[in-house]
Parts: sequence; structure tokens; C-alpha cells
Amino acid sequence: MNHSVRSCSLAFVVGAGLLGAMLLAAPAWSQSGVTAAKSNGAAVTVTDPRFLTRSGFLSNYDRLRKTDWGDGVECWRDEGVNARQYDKAMISRIVVSLKPSDGKETLVDPSDLKKLTDYFQDALVNALKPQMKVVAAPEPGTIMIAVALTSLKPTDVKRSVAGTLIPYGFVAEAGSGVAKGGPAGSTPYLGETGMEMQFLDATSGAVLGECRDTTVGRKYAAEMDGNAVSTWASGYMGSFQSWSYAKNAFDQWSMLVAQRFADLRGVTSGK
Repeated sequence: MNHSVRSCSLAFVVGAGLLGAMLLAAPAWSQSGVTAAKSNGAAVTVTDPRFLTRSGFLSNYDRLRKTDWGDGVECWRDEGVNARQYDKAMISRIVVSLKPSDGKETLVDPSDLKKLTDYFQDALVNALKPQMKVVAAPEPGTIMIAVALTSLKPTDVKRSVAGTLIPYGFVAEAGSGVAKGGPAGSTPYLGETGMEMQFLDATSGAVLGECRDTTVGRKYAAEMDGNAVSTWASGYMGSFQSWSYAKNAFDQWSMLVAQRFADLRGVTSGK
């Protein structure tokens, strides 16, 4: 058996062993996704400030500042507004823009986009429900959440599979994010998801706050938190699904919104 064949055989055996371990370690997706985000969403998807968007959806991007609570999220809020006067939330229809891939148009199945926006809407509702009523029409005391998904980009599953099958290819992949100025463990073909979010008084239309974030997926993120095996497994397995990283981002953002509302309103997020 020549050297190249032995290398391929070894890579296959090692890869199969790792895959088996990851399948056992990786958390299953819940319907709302919140469980997955609580365990490792922050590690599997991470803010990449290079890609923060200015789509025109928000009213003023220059006043956004990085928060000390949002894992890279940039926000602004009207300090004169008493958040305690809002005990209801309304989520407007989510709009989407796609990011071109290598200068070409990104082709996406429309049913995928509906599933993604429905998923995000459900995640927001599930995260907010324990502390405030979610309504379908404006009422006094209602804060409206308007969301734009910007530069949405699916994982290029074919490239991810190819990189994995090349013997020792993962070694080069694991360092490619940092080498190109991105987060550790990211690679160019993984998913990317931008978010611009506006908070308004549902009856007057006054802008109360605005936020933005852009996250990228990390295929290799074992070193980033205490749950190394679970996080590495989730990132690795997510690289073989087109929208896995987008869902992780939606889960994380939904939890951050609910927690921030709870902090500003002086209640607990589970109440």
C-alpha cells in the first residue's frame, strides 16, 4: 500500500471515529431552537464586525455602539423611554436580503426562506412569551419589533464536505478564519447571517431602539468554551447543513432580546 492510499485510509478511519463521537455529543435541534442556543449557540456562531451591514432598514447607523451584554451586537436606545410601560410585544413580518456568493447571485429555494423567517419569528415569540404578551395588532403598551435579515448566506455544503474528505484538510481549514482576519474556526464557505432590528412604539411609530449584528458559522470552535466536545461537534455537523448556522444565530438573538427586555423592564425573563 503506497503512502497516499495509507493517508486516505487513515483519514477515513479517523474521520469516521470523530463523526461517531460527534453524533453522540451534538445536541439535537429543538423545534424552537432555544435549547441548542443555550448550550452552544454563542460559540458555534460568532459576530464578525467586518460584515456588519448598512441596508437602510435602520434610521441611524452612526449612533450604534457595541453593547456590553450582546456578544458583539451593536445597539442604540432612547434613554428617555421608560421600558416598564411596555408589557406587550408585536413582531412585524421579517424581510430578507441575500448576500452574493463570489460575485454571483445566490440562488435560494423560496420555501427555505419562509421556513427560516418562520423559525426566527417562533424563536422570538417563545423567548418573549414568559415575560410579556405577544399580540398580532397594535395596542397601547406594545413595542413592535421589526427585523431585516441582511446578507443571508447559506453554508456551501459541497465545499465543506470536500474540505473534510481531503486528508488532513481540516488542519488548514481550522486556521483559515484567523488567517483572513475572521473569527477562529470560521471558513469562507460557512453560513453568514446579518440582522438589523428596530424597536418601535406600536401605536405612535416612534423609534425606541435599534440594533444590528452579523454572525458567521464556526466549523471548529472547540477551544472557545467549556463544552469543547459539544461545541466542536455542533459546529462540525452544522457545516453539512445549509442553514444550521442561521438558526443558531436566530436562537441567540431571540434570547438576547428577551433578556434585554427583562433587564430594562425590571422583570425576570421567565415571568
